[in-house]
This record gives sequence, C-alpha cells and structure tokens, in this order.
Amino acid sequence: MKLKDNQFSIHWFRKDLRLNDNPSLNYLSKKKKNIVGIFIYDDVNCSRELGSASKVWLYNSLNNLNLKLENRLILFKGDPLAIFDNILNKYNIDEICWNRCYEPWVITRDTKIKAKLKNKTKINSFNSSLLWEPWEILKQDGTPYKIFTPFYKRGCLNYKPPRKPESSKVNFCEHNIKSMDLKDLIFTEKKDWEKNILLNWKTSEFEATRIKDQFFLKGIKDYSEGRNFPNRENVSRLSPYLHWGQISPNVLWYEIEEKVEEVSKDNIEIFKSELGWREFFYNLMYHYPSIREENLQPKFNIFPWEYNDFFLKSWQQGMTGYPIIDAGMRELWHTGYMHNRVRMITGSFLVKNLLLHWHHGEKWFWDCLFDADYASNSASWQWVAGTGTDSAPYFRIFNPITQSKKFDPEGEYIKKFVPELKTMPLKYLFEPWNCPETILKDSGIIMGQTYPNPIVDVKQSREKALSAFAKLKRVNVR
Repeated sequence: MKLKDNQFSIHWFRKDLRLNDNPSLNYLSKKKKNIVGIFIYDDVNCSRELGSASKVWLYNSLNNLNLKLENRLILFKGDPLAIFDNILNKYNIDEICWNRCYEPWVITRDTKIKAKLKNKTKINSFNSSLLWEPWEILKQDGTPYKIFTPFYKRGCLNYKPPRKPESSKVNFCEHNIKSMDLKDLIFTEKKDWEKNILLNWKTSEFEATRIKDQFFLKGIKDYSEGRNFPNRENVSRLSPYLHWGQISPNVLWYEIEEKVEEVSKDNIEIFKSELGWREFFYNLMYHYPSIREENLQPKFNIFPWEYNDFFLKSWQQGMTGYPIIDAGMRELWHTGYMHNRVRMITGSFLVKNLLLHWHHGEKWFWDCLFDADYASNSASWQWVAGTGTDSAPYFRIFNPITQSKKFDPEGEYIKKFVPELKTMPLKYLFEPWNCPETILKDSGIIMGQTYPNPIVDVKQSREKALSAFAKLKRVNVR
C-alpha cells in the first residue's frame, strides 16, 4: 500500500558524494521536491568488486555524507532494479534521479532500469563527473579520438564550454524507509592496514574543498615544473575526491581560470590539460568498453609477456632493489596514493624491465589506490605498456636511476619511504649496489640483507624489452 500523503523524490547517490554542484540534486531542488537520498551498493550487476582501498574510502565517505545529511542517508545492498521496484510498491515516488556513471556494466544496468521503470515513475539522469559527455567529443568523421593532444585541443577546447557550477538549497525530508547499517553494507578485512592508510586523509566533501583551496593558493604556482617532483607540494592530491565525486571537475575548471592574475597562464593551462587527460580516459572507456581486458592495439595480443612470481611480489612489496621503484610501491601500500610521475616509473619498470603483463599492475593498483578508477587505471596502464592509443610508445622506457636523480635529486622521497637507506650517502642512493663496501659498512647497510640487490639489470632488461617490442612493428593484426 502506497503512502499517498508522503510523496517524495529520490536522489540516487553514486559517485557524486557531495551536495555542492550536484546536477541531480539541483534539478530536484529547483522543482521544490521533498528529497530522499539513497546509496545502493550493487554487488549483483557489477563486473568487478571494489578494491580494498576503495572500500575503505567509500565506507568513510558514506559515513561523512550521512552525518552531513543528519543521518537521513538510506543505504541498500543488492540489485538496484529490485530495490526500486520494492520502494515504488510501498511509497509514492514521483521521480527518481541520479548522476551518470560511464563504466560499461553501469551503462548496461542503468539502461535496463530506465526501460523497466519508465512506466512507473519519472526518471532523469545528469552529468556531474565529466566536463564533456563522451559522445560529444568526436572527430569530424564521427569517430572517437585515439590520441590525447587532438582530442583535447581540437575536440574539447573547440566544443562548447563545460557546464558552469551551481548549487541549490536541498530539502532532504523525513521518511520511514529502513536503512542498512553501514558496517553491514561494506565488509572490510584488513583492520590495521585500514586504520593506517587513512592517517593522512579525510574522506569528505569539506576536505576536498579545503585541499582545493590550499592547492590553488600555493601548489598551483609552480605546477608546470613542480608536479614532476614527488617530494614537492605541487600536485593537488584531489584525484580520490574527483573519483568519488566529492568535488566536481567543473568547479576546478572554472575556479582555476579565476587565478589568471595570480598564477602564470602556463600553470593554469597545464592543470586544465590534466583534467583533459581524465576526460580522454573516460572517452576511451566509453568507445572501447573492453579497455580493461583487451589491448587497444591487437598486435600486442601475441606479445611474449613473461610471468615471474618473484618479480611480481618484489615489485608489489617495494623490494626490487631500485630505490625510486621501492619508494613508490611503498607509498602506494601505506597511503593509498602514488605520485603521478612515480606511477609512470613503477609502471614502466613492471612491463618493460620485468616484461610482466600490464594486467598485473592494473589489478594491484585497483586494489591499493584510493582513486582506483575503471577508465583512468585501465587507460594509464595501456599507455605505460604501449598497448594503448599512443602513436609511438614502445621505446618509452623510464630509467629508474636517471628518473630518480632528476626528480628526487636530494633523495628526500626515497628516504621517506625506504628508511633503511636513510644513512646512504646521496652519491650512491640512486644505485646503492655501486656503493663501496667500506661506506656500506659505515652506513649500517648490508646489500642483499637490509636492502635487496636489483632483481634485474636495468640496461640488459631494457635491451630485451626493446627487442621484443621492435618485432611487433612488423606485425599487422586486424
């Protein structure tokens, strides 16, 4: 029996865990609707379970959002179609709204929900997470872009400007719908790790805004150069908040433009282009939905990837014997985050020096990153591996020694995450296996015991990779 005297609309929170600049909420608020906010943990239709770090972030984010809604957030678990059917049978729902997600399985599910429920209630969906819809940015012949620079410069920047941010006063009404307990919604196992990984993070919309303001005040001023150095504060660290929708890209796009009198145009444009990379990855995922499983360049289907469990575990644990690699992998494990430059270095080492399939790296990052994103994670790993859409990628192999000397010249990043090398003289820090025995002894370091020897020779493994990649130039696979 429907409660006719209690008509309300539903906003379905997904990856839009915010109130500010939330198009679905703005739409309902302008119509002066009584709104009930719900979140559904869909463990029925999803093609891939959330990674461990993602579960930790989501759990704490939902807790913060519920507090902001004065304990009015309703939590469900299961198939959204069945859940909505049940709600519609009990309550007088005049409209269901949500903000779109673009993962292939989500598009399939949402299309089915709209088809099944369209005769029962009004349904609307909106774009809250991208500056441009994936189907909007196409080449003149109607096909999708495969290279970033033309996608961004010819496609995005020549298209209509992104939606400007706006917010409305949201009326979340009282209701009698029973909610699940958050502890029953998301089950996590690694209690000590979960506690430690959150030490440097607060997973709320308020914190996203605070970090954005701080970054726009200081970090952006040397962004074009400083973003490449992992020990400098010239990266925003907003990627987890963008992924979970605790801040919108539209806010970042327009607020950075307001800094033109304080910040050089170069810094502003490069920051905007980084938002453009995120758009590009979503564009690739939308047009090539198998991007997580299949090489975008089919010729790589016959590439002679190797498998070495020792190599993989050494890489995962930050015990490769290359300090910049080990620092990055330990940062990932202990903080749920890795600096972007170091992501490229560690990724290149896995697929080019160890010749391990990029799937191994993609899976590990999916489990360990707070910002683990179907589009960005998959496309980034294909970019690093050279299997993606880049024009000439196979010879791009990042040397971990030269990269660490260039981007961590004082060794501060390495010493922070590889503390057993703190006493190593800077001259030998980037290649400790070359350090004389007398200096090692004075430093209290025993190579092979207190710190591992290199698991591969970086020069020999590079030549092996180049040889294998070069053979594919003659392959024509359709």
